[in-house]
Amino acid sequence: MNDKRLLTIQDISCVGQCSLTVALPIISACGVECAILPSSVLSNHTAGFSGWTFRDLTDEMPNILAQWKKEKVDFDAFYTGYVSKTQIPHILDIMQETARPGALRIVDPVMGDGGKLYAGFTAEYVKKMRDLCRTADYIL
Repeated sequence: MNDKRLLTIQDISCVGQCSLTVALPIISACGVECAILPSSVLSNHTAGFSGWTFRDLTDEMPNILAQWKKEKVDFDAFYTGYVSKTQIPHILDIMQETARPGALRIVDPVMGDGGKLYAGFTAEYVKKMRDLCRTADYIL
C-alpha cells in the first residue's frame, strides 16, 4: 500500500470528546489513513462525570504486533496519547517493527495539567515517558 498511514496509540472514551474519538476523524479528514491501537477503553471521559469503567489493553499489544508483522502492516507515522508505563516498551517495539523508512513519531506525554501529574502517575512513569519522548520527532 502506498497511501500514507498513521497509527495512533491512545485511550478511547466511549462518551466524551477526547482521545481516539477526536483523533480518528481529524486525521482521516486530512486524507491520511488513521489506524488505531487503543491503550485502554473507558466508559466515558474522566472529567465531568462521577465515575467511569476502565479496561487496560496492554496484554493485547504483543498479539496485535505479531498479527501486523504477519500481514506486513507498516506505518508512515505514529502518534501516541494517553498510555500506561507498562505499555511504553510495547509501543517502542511496535514503532521499531512497523515503521516505514523515515516514519514520523509524535508523542503527547499526557501526564498532567497545571504543572501537576494526574492521579496515579509517579516519577517512575515520568522516567518511562522520557524513554518514549527520546524517540519522538515532535513532542506535544
